[in-house]
Amino acid sequence: MAEEKTRYSDEELLEFKAIIEDMLAKAKEEYNTLREVARSGGANDIDDTSPSFKTVEDDGMTMRSKEEASQLAQRQYKFIQNLEAALVRIENKSYGICRVTGKLIPKERLRLVPHATLTVEAKEMLAKQGKK
Repeated sequence: MAEEKTRYSDEELLEFKAIIEDMLAKAKEEYNTLREVARSGGANDIDDTSPSFKTVEDDGMTMRSKEEASQLAQRQYKFIQNLEAALVRIENKSYGICRVTGKLIPKERLRLVPHATLTVEAKEMLAKQGKK
């Protein structure tokens, strides 16, 4: 009977590190763009081809766009923090271990959600407990 793995190998951790670093770079780029949109509110600039006059409805859309961009930026910032925390777990070799069950999170899940700290089963179990 094969012994169950308790952690991912250094080679596997390097693979996950590359995935996370790539996602992190893209996430930071998107975060900076969202922050800029939230700050400027999509103000007309040289690249903007829309008319320079504004109606009351346009101003309402601009405010909503700024708020949405700000909310998306906050969500993106949290995602960046989660990815950075995953890199720390890779460094201390605890990456990919479910914080509830202690079992390895399947590679397929980690490739899709590289900052995951729970197996799907543990997540579902916690969700059921929360509904009681």
